[in-house]
Amino acid sequence: MKKIEPVGFLTFVAVILLLLVLVQSRAHAQGPLDKKLSINLKDEKLKSALDKITAICGTKFTYNEQVALSTIKISVNAKEKSLKDVLTTAFTDKPLQFSVLDKEIFIRLAPEKTKKVEADPAANTTQSKEKHTISGTIKSQNTGETLIAATIRVVGTSIATTSNEYGFYSLTLTQGNYSLEVSAIGSKPYKNTIELNKNTNLNIALSDDENLLETVTITSNSSQRNIQNPQMGMERLTISETKEVPVLMGEPDLIKTLQLLPGVKTAGEGNGGMFVRGGSADQNMILLDEAPVYNASHLLGFFSTFNSDAIKNVTLYKSGMPAQYGGGLSSVLDVKMNDGNNQKFGVNGGVGAIAARINVEGPIQKEKSSFLISARRTYVDMFLKLSSDTAINNTQLYFYDVNAKANYILGDKDRLYISGYFGKDVLASDNLSGINWGNATSTLRWNHVFSNKLFSNTSVIFSNYNYKIQSNTDENSLTLFSQIRDWNFKEDMQWYANEKNTVSFGFNSIFHTIKPGEVQATGNSGFISQKLQNRFSLENAVYASNTWKASDAFSLTYGLRVSAFSILGSGEYYTIDGSGNVTGSTSYKRGEIVKTYVNLEPRLSAALQVNESASVKASYVRNVQNLHLISNSNAASPTDRWVASTNIIKPELSDQVSIGYYKNIGNSYEFTAETYYKTLKNQIDYRNGADIFTNRPIETQLLFGKGRAYGLELLLKKKAGRLTGWLGYTLSKTERKIDGINNNEWYNARQDKTHDISFVSMYKLSQKWTVSANWVYSTGNAVTFPNGKYKLLGQSYFYFSERNADRMPSYHRLDLGATRLLKQTKKFSSELNFSLYNAYGRKNPFRITFQDSESDPNRTEALRTTLFRFIPSISYNFKF
Repeated sequence: MKKIEPVGFLTFVAVILLLLVLVQSRAHAQGPLDKKLSINLKDEKLKSALDKITAICGTKFTYNEQVALSTIKISVNAKEKSLKDVLTTAFTDKPLQFSVLDKEIFIRLAPEKTKKVEADPAANTTQSKEKHTISGTIKSQNTGETLIAATIRVVGTSIATTSNEYGFYSLTLTQGNYSLEVSAIGSKPYKNTIELNKNTNLNIALSDDENLLETVTITSNSSQRNIQNPQMGMERLTISETKEVPVLMGEPDLIKTLQLLPGVKTAGEGNGGMFVRGGSADQNMILLDEAPVYNASHLLGFFSTFNSDAIKNVTLYKSGMPAQYGGGLSSVLDVKMNDGNNQKFGVNGGVGAIAARINVEGPIQKEKSSFLISARRTYVDMFLKLSSDTAINNTQLYFYDVNAKANYILGDKDRLYISGYFGKDVLASDNLSGINWGNATSTLRWNHVFSNKLFSNTSVIFSNYNYKIQSNTDENSLTLFSQIRDWNFKEDMQWYANEKNTVSFGFNSIFHTIKPGEVQATGNSGFISQKLQNRFSLENAVYASNTWKASDAFSLTYGLRVSAFSILGSGEYYTIDGSGNVTGSTSYKRGEIVKTYVNLEPRLSAALQVNESASVKASYVRNVQNLHLISNSNAASPTDRWVASTNIIKPELSDQVSIGYYKNIGNSYEFTAETYYKTLKNQIDYRNGADIFTNRPIETQLLFGKGRAYGLELLLKKKAGRLTGWLGYTLSKTERKIDGINNNEWYNARQDKTHDISFVSMYKLSQKWTVSANWVYSTGNAVTFPNGKYKLLGQSYFYFSERNADRMPSYHRLDLGATRLLKQTKKFSSELNFSLYNAYGRKNPFRITFQDSESDPNRTEALRTTLFRFIPSISYNFKF
């Protein structure tokens, strides 16, 4: 296959995006106000006049009840005039204003307009209108849950804002009368007219829209992509948007759904890891209620740690990450847990092919506090106990996780949250040998509203990940243990300065403790008990950013994050020569600073709206990562080693530039095209023949260099109607260049996949039945196959040359699903979900190994291991 050159690739993409902008700008050059008409009206009532204009030129008007019942009469005589000129003439000296709203004209009463006319002209030049702020919290009327990214819009203007991750919003407006419209995914729109003559607190409760929840698929901030927001490379999911997608064993899985989006690639068959825009699996910063999750998978990657019953919102940033995020080169996956229903008690859950789950929530004090407890466990090991074979019935094979959360409204300006996650995997045989690993996180958060413009969130966060491997016999035993533990203090502030500027600023401080490995051995196991040195570090960061709405068509977000990573004693730190040999060491006392890395991380993104339904965006972001996963496979494994930056292992850096084109097509379709180019520094790979489990310093096994990743992502999405879904395509290239590997030339990164296609569809057959299907295709992973072998003492040894120069076979798969609603009342609902994973039985390789042929040892055989073919499942879900 011909190699994709980055310069030619970017030139091609830039030309395509420019043509799209020009075509759309020309196609939409004539707006509704530009239409020509001839009309003669004399003392016509307002509503009747608007109806006549619609009958002549076809343009529709939208207005509230006050306008519809108005006794205002208008007169106008126009011949071949634009609609804008007609309305301007007709509304002269009338308390009326008009503006474009999508493809309609919005009419509103404006009493202040006549007051200006009647006022002394001199007074108009010296007296300005006062400004006031309207602020509050957006929540669900049914559950009391705060709503993230709800859109609050001033009807008839371009003024709008969104609620933050705690449901808070703030808008500063000139004194006057306004019509507000509030919308959120899965909720009925809310409309209200207010008279703003002082600072006002307005808390809004949105009722659920059951019909919308049944049909909407993955969307962005609102039901209509926000083409004005400079944020790009972001996808936001809610749980209702993932339940219809067929997945392995019928377990709803957020990460599996994300892998169906452009720019997000699976780490392998049945694997829970993901590659985002050329990054490796560890370069994704995964947060659960702000706490880092260092291994987000169960059962060696077949399922993610996120129980969908406990999750409220998922946001993935592929580029242009806001300045408050740091620590991951490729992406940020921000997962928020449900707060718990503070209106009424409820129970929901499900029983599937391999797991059962239950979720209990309710008020502690109605409308003031609530709790949530959600649990999930697999029961494969229970079936194994039915076997008569003692080797099988004593096998342990399960995982469980528990999510818990409580929140308390302390007053009008204060709210307290406490949440936790506890998960564990166990794979063991007869208590003799096995492996177990797990995550534990806890977050304590305090929201405080200092004023109607200043919001604060203070967090104390704990995160722990560890694994233990055991092997026991009557005569000897062996235990390996590794752990990473964090304590984090974080302060985030949002200042809604005015209608054009929203400022975010804050800081965080994390204390990392890493136990890279501990071996306990007895008897004749062949191992010696040893304990690798614990590593301590302190990671601090401060940030500030501002979103500036320069005009109705142009918005800009700019900011800076400054991070400082301090390596702390005690312990030995080494110097190493070019061949990986230790040449010296220095001992440091506890708390002594070994080295501090300071990095500036600028953030910049902009959006230019070219017409009513399309915009162009661009962004630049620098990210820094100080924790690194040492792994010898594509995806994260529980036994991989986390290491922090040292005097030799430097922080990884990435600089990413992105350009995108966004188009709303009617009310049902969205089209997105994004291209990116990313450079990476201080990338890590293995020396040839490396051993990551050595008792020597891990730095002796590593080499360092640079990387690059670039690509084009296309997404066409249908988000309304009985048929919903999307078609995504990614063309990309990911490479590394490290001295000492591949003759110091560029080579494919393990996660390099040239082509990636995903097609997802959901169709509502009736009120009872919904069917779904998804088909995926991707180029095989880059791998290193042997290109020769030699014999030594009767044993075959394979010879490898170029790193990652070969490919696994292409991967493709069709999944089918169906959901049958069994019963639905106000107090109880239930459904059956059916799915078929890999419906046409494609033998996708999990791995390929090589061995001597039994019939002819001089020949080599390649053995393909396939995991899943024709995997049906059924699950029962309920809620009351």
